[in-house]
Amino acid sequence: MEKYNKLFGDITQLIEKGLSTSKGLKKDAEGLLKFKMEIIANKLNLISREEFEVQKKIIEKLQKELEKLKNQKTTRKTIKVKKS
Repeated sequence: MEKYNKLFGDITQLIEKGLSTSKGLKKDAEGLLKFKMEIIANKLNLISREEFEVQKKIIEKLQKELEKLKNQKTTRKTIKVKKS
């Protein structure tokens, strides 16, 4: 009976060590994958979501300003035509 308890104790220790090792491997694998993804993203000239949102807001603002300027130009032409 004592042999079985020792055997089960040894098996339990091996499983515990294996689990802790697998957690370490998981972290290492995740770190490596993130690093590789960053390399690929840099090669493809990809940008972050935050940077995309900032650029999107800038473009929307410029589009509104352009539309406003077009409307002012159209209004000025209409006024000149009426004066003539």
